[in-house]
Amino acid sequence: MSDRTIRKPGFADLYTPKLVTLLREGYRLRDLQADAIAGLTVAVVALPLSMAIAIACGLSPDRGLYTAIVGGFFVSALGGSRFQIGGPAGAFIVLIFSIVERQGYDGLVIATMMAGAIMLVVGFMRWGTYIKYIPYPVTVGFTTGIAVIIFASQIKELVGLDLDREPAALVPKLTALAGAIGTMRPMTLAISILAAAIILILRRLRPNWPGILIAVALCAALTGLLHLDVATIGSRFGGVPRTLPSPALPAFDLARMWTLLPDAFAIALLGAIESLLSAVVADGMTGRRHRSNCELVAQGVANILAPIFGGMPVTGTVARTATNVRSGAKGPIAGMLHALYVLLFMLIAAPLAAYIPLASLGAVLAVVAWSMAEREEFVALVRAFGGDALVLLATFLLTIFESLTLGIGVGVTLAAFLFLHRMAETIEVREGRTSVDEDEADSSEAAAFATEAPPNPDLIVYKISGAFFFGAAAAVSAALDRVGRYPSTFVFDFADVSLIDTTAAKALAVFVRKLRRANTHVSIAKARPGVRRALLTAGLREPEVSYVGTISEARERAAADPVATELSLSAAR
Repeated sequence: MSDRTIRKPGFADLYTPKLVTLLREGYRLRDLQADAIAGLTVAVVALPLSMAIAIACGLSPDRGLYTAIVGGFFVSALGGSRFQIGGPAGAFIVLIFSIVERQGYDGLVIATMMAGAIMLVVGFMRWGTYIKYIPYPVTVGFTTGIAVIIFASQIKELVGLDLDREPAALVPKLTALAGAIGTMRPMTLAISILAAAIILILRRLRPNWPGILIAVALCAALTGLLHLDVATIGSRFGGVPRTLPSPALPAFDLARMWTLLPDAFAIALLGAIESLLSAVVADGMTGRRHRSNCELVAQGVANILAPIFGGMPVTGTVARTATNVRSGAKGPIAGMLHALYVLLFMLIAAPLAAYIPLASLGAVLAVVAWSMAEREEFVALVRAFGGDALVLLATFLLTIFESLTLGIGVGVTLAAFLFLHRMAETIEVREGRTSVDEDEADSSEAAAFATEAPPNPDLIVYKISGAFFFGAAAAVSAALDRVGRYPSTFVFDFADVSLIDTTAAKALAVFVRKLRRANTHVSIAKARPGVRRALLTAGLREPEVSYVGTISEARERAAADPVATELSLSAAR
């Protein structure tokens, strides 16, 4: 066996950005060329998508562009993934719309910066790895729920309804949309159908083409050349600015910050989930490995800086990150260049954005919603019934009818309780015997269990198997309480107990005290070091109990116990 010890990763190992790692490895001109092409490809996808997401959040389209520029640059420059692309994400639409409706844009800025600070704390405390414990049914539930809400939020733009105020909640929203159905504009609907058709057809026939940009550009050209009577970015927002705004901060007030704290935690949680999920997708596509805590630190910095420059919450984006990988990116410089390309578009071609019809951006988000809804996984989990289906439906329904935060919270809590119940059901308590019954004679497991049983008839061995924790403590206690006459020697075989918690150890201590009051010698055999420490902490110490390596040793210890020996002799007489 080698004397080499495995060194624990230090601060530099955990928090060195992948950009630094890439430059240390050697970055050549052909790598820069590959990153330049990949960055341009991603920027082409990000341009219309960033504007569409911002509009769906109840903000002006430039907010999405600012986010892609500032947030996207710092996510790539400081992040723990080589290929992560940061920017505004569709998953945030529901949450941001709700915050803007209640607190205005200034409230969103404060909540986003607070979320950035929370991400920094989580990253530096090395808690990023705990994100992986969010169950799969919860992820599918809230992702599908978000997709439903995104699609519902775009119905107004897709069909051109005249609606002064659109509620954020799903049921009131659908009610309001149904009441305004008479104001539908056929030309707007036609533009929506055309944009969606172009995106879907190109996705199938020419998957490498920028279908979203082509669809939006073609619809903008038709709208401008034919003077179509449809709402555009120019008619709704007056166009897109040609420069980044000067950095600015809203007035911070402790009372308001306290009010916005739940929203900040929701942004941080969702941003962390989306970012690390996106990084995992990139790892799967490339064989690389991201640094989760470093990634969270980068997301924290990006979420602090983006709103200072007029942006909105930033997160890693799965679709744009996958596009970056498929386009041949070599490292984080591709993501940094993607942000610079978006800035270049603002400087040169911002006036052209005024002709983009909102219906085409609505179609973009409708397609995004269709793509992000995990339909096959959702149906498979529902058909499976059981606990996973319950967790899925609880998360999904609470997300669409209440809030994303509540949906995730209830889903994770419910999944945790179901897991504990399943673990508790795996615990087994079996009594050892001095011989094997005839109907078990062919059972190697029963024979193996009985081989070490001593010939003393006044000795009982109870073998406990599984995770002995609070969820199983009641079942084990009930099994032990069914013991009839207490013998002179009682042995607990802990060979198959992988862990024990305080609740279970205390329950065992109560039973041991009953045995000792009956003058029974108690031994615990084959306990692992961690299990033994827990038992000692609960008060199970010698001479009250004996810790032995085998059941034969327990018999020898019992023979040396004067109380147990006297009890055994009395029984023999």
